[in-house]
Amino acid sequence: MTHVFDADGHICEPPRVWEEYAERAFRDRVLQVRKLGQPWSELFAEGHGLGVNPAPACIVGRIADDVDWSEILPGSYEPSARLEVMTEEGIDEACFFPSIYLLYGDIRDPEVAAASCRAYNRWIADFCKQDPSRLHAVGLVPLQSPKLAVEEAKRIADLNLRGLCFRPERFDGLALYDPSLDPLWTIAVEQNLPVCVHGSFGTRMPSFATGRYQSTNTFFTHMICHPFEQMAAVLDLIGGGVLDRFPRLRVGFFESGLGWLPYWLHRLDEHFEVMGHLAPQLQRRPTEIFREQCFVSMEAEERRELETLVELGLVGSVLWGSDYPHYDAKYPGAYAAAEATFIAVGPDVRDQIVDRNPRRFFGLAPF
Repeated sequence: MTHVFDADGHICEPPRVWEEYAERAFRDRVLQVRKLGQPWSELFAEGHGLGVNPAPACIVGRIADDVDWSEILPGSYEPSARLEVMTEEGIDEACFFPSIYLLYGDIRDPEVAAASCRAYNRWIADFCKQDPSRLHAVGLVPLQSPKLAVEEAKRIADLNLRGLCFRPERFDGLALYDPSLDPLWTIAVEQNLPVCVHGSFGTRMPSFATGRYQSTNTFFTHMICHPFEQMAAVLDLIGGGVLDRFPRLRVGFFESGLGWLPYWLHRLDEHFEVMGHLAPQLQRRPTEIFREQCFVSMEAEERRELETLVELGLVGSVLWGSDYPHYDAKYPGAYAAAEATFIAVGPDVRDQIVDRNPRRFFGLAPF
């Protein structure tokens, strides 16, 4: 029987994160949801409203509805309820990513950003203690300050979280190949922590989406934010020489699907062959680097895209994630939808994607 690992599940942060887990000195400034007499919730950072009601994006099938943060599903913040959802869905283990705390890039003050990360990381670590054999999570690092990011990476290791997470956009213009981040990559390698690059929409960070479209038009910004930012992150980490300098570093690119990857790797390989002299820090063929050190998460219905990656010899880089409880998750039936896709590639590929690959990526022993 297949052992199923959901490599990209989400939680929705309850008020306890900022009311109890944040240090008192930062409780009014860390990322949080407030109502302030309004009909619906609004996201706040550094004491200022961001003009975003996060609830519709975080409840399955409710993106077009006027819903409030108080309506988020218990399976998104109560570990016992989440375990029930996983069992119903045929999911044995899951690794969790934030929801609203993925917008921590909107915080300008590095100390407040670090306090937000600490609060979230402590809470999610406690969440996973309900059943450490099934519940796993990654921790956020505040790239607003490379120094503070390194300090938080050490705490993440102490909390027994499974990886380091940040958004693909540049924090205050910081490129992922900047030498100031080398200590962070060093800690990740030393602690056997993979790096998880996970995008989101709704942010006011400088990005491909917000630079061209109003950040309030979700149709346009959501179309762009995941694939475009991940393509740039791949370029930074591979083209910028980070993965050549740190050959034991593992990096995953989450929630952008598979479709963009074959085109992007082909283009990177072509540029490496034709103008590699302009990027002397890049020592290996980009596709080779990706195959050896990188991972990418797939959507449940990406049959043709998955077949292409199998043909390219990249199936060892593919993970599957349910995205539950977000508005576009396949629920109920998240894994059932993926199973229908795996019929086209066979049981060994399926088992690799939903068991062996995620265990290898997150540094877990074989089941």
